[in-house]
Parts: sequence; C-alpha cells; structure tokens
Amino acid sequence: MEAATHLKSLQALDMALRTGSLKDAADALGITPAAVGQRIRSLESYLGVDLLMRGRSGLRPTPELERALPDLQAAFAALDRVTRDLDFQRVAEIHIVAEPDWAELWLAPRLARFRAEHPNILFNVNGEGDVRLRIGASDLKVGRDVAGGEALHADRFVAVCTQENIDRLARHPAHAPLEGYPLLELERRGGVAVAPAWGDWFERFGMRDSGLDRAYRYRSFRTLLEAARSGVGMALAPLSLCLGALAEGELHLAFRDAWLPAPGSWRLEVRERARDRPQMRRFLSWLAAEAAETDRAMAALQAP
Repeated sequence: MEAATHLKSLQALDMALRTGSLKDAADALGITPAAVGQRIRSLESYLGVDLLMRGRSGLRPTPELERALPDLQAAFAALDRVTRDLDFQRVAEIHIVAEPDWAELWLAPRLARFRAEHPNILFNVNGEGDVRLRIGASDLKVGRDVAGGEALHADRFVAVCTQENIDRLARHPAHAPLEGYPLLELERRGGVAVAPAWGDWFERFGMRDSGLDRAYRYRSFRTLLEAARSGVGMALAPLSLCLGALAEGELHLAFRDAWLPAPGSWRLEVRERARDRPQMRRFLSWLAAEAAETDRAMAALQAP
C-alpha cells in the first residue's frame, strides 16, 4: 500500500470512529460513504484483520484496533496541531470540503474564472486539486447541513427537462400535464427525504391524477441532471445547481411560476485561523458575489 493511500485510509478510519458512522465521516472528509468504506476495507485487507464493528451507539473499534487506538488518536491530534501551527506555510492554499453536488455543479464551473484571475492561489476541493489533501482541518466547509456558519445562497426546487420533453406536455391533459410522464427525483438516504419529492409537488400543485409516488430515483443531483439532459424525463432539482444547464439550453424550466422551497439554504463555515489570510478574504469576497449573482439569476428566471 502506498504511503498516501495508507494515510488516507487511516484518516478515514479515525474519522469513522470520531463520528460513529461512515456517512458522518464522509461528510467531514468531503467524499462518499462508499469511498470511506473502501478506504477502511483496503486497510483491513492490507493488515489482514477487521478494524471496525457496529455497536448500539455507532461504529466501534475491534479488539485488534483497540490496542492501537491511543496511538492513532494521538497521531491525528498531533497532525491537527501541525496543521494549525504551519498555516503560515500554506497561505496560498485553500482546502474546501463541500457537498459533492454543490462542488461539482455550482463551484467547479465558476472556479475557473477565479483561478484565471488568481493563478497563485491553489485549491483542494474534496480531496482533489492543485495540492494534496491536507490531513487535518479544512479551511472551508459548504453544505446544506453545515451547523452554524453563514448563509451563502438560498435555493428552490423546480421541474426541468429538455425542450423535447417540454413539447410533450402540450399533448397531456391541461389539468394534469404530468399524467403518465416519466419523473426523476433524488432518492431517500437512510429512509429520510433530504429533498422534496414529486409527491410533495403534486400535493401542492396537482398536475397528475395517478401514480403520484412513481419516479426514477437517483443517488445524486449530478446523475439526476445527467438523466434529465439525456431526455429520460422531468427532474425535480435545485434551481441553483441547474443554472449552467439552463443557460446552455440543455435544460428548460417546465413551469416558471411553480417551485418548492429547499429544506435548507447552502451555508459555509470558515476555520477561524484561515479567515484572516489575504487569499481567503479574496476568495470569500468572490464567493459572496457569485452567490448573490446566483440569487439574482434564480429570481430572474422565475420573474412574472
């Protein structure tokens, strides 16, 4: 096992024990639960022992890991301290942990413009980028479940599809334009709805008489919107994450004046020691301006 992979696997193991679950560890590291599980399994395979087991309160160390646990915890506590103490050596680096859909669909298309204006500022977003993943605290976290922090931009869920599918609506009954229509939505996670579903839409707006809970479900908004762009059907998705596809004409709003509120706004949390760095202040100012432009663009799309 290569040293970098070895360290990432140990980091995943440490975070899983700190949080008690693969999902919470994934949120903290900015990767998927499957990736966390894979990193831990690769370490178990390399060592030839099981390292985690499930308890009533979450993940627990096996007896084999228990013996090494104090050293593991001390090592990552020391890395956290080193990260804080050596911040002055990373003044040109910004490390971001963000909800993957937001990072891929909102940040990535815009970040190229910032990087063109500030080529000396280096980024690592969810473990990928110009510089290696920093083992320790990230500079910035972004997500809808970030506790506290600052509101970045609001959101709303809209119905989007290709122009061909827009044209199909005219062939459906006027009172139920979505009757028999293929629908796409985000799947539940752990049995919990993390986004509005088509059932919520029909409860508020009608538009369908039967099959109110029938939909194709996707694990991420990225794959959901890819399916919509391919003409699979009508997607219920956050408007802020659709703006690029709407601007390019790949997708269209099916109903300009119909939308559902998002369960929470996008929020950001900045590590206090990172906030005072000139590069971070510049990036945060740019981020706020882009977020304000997103709010304006959403309002303009749905203006009467």
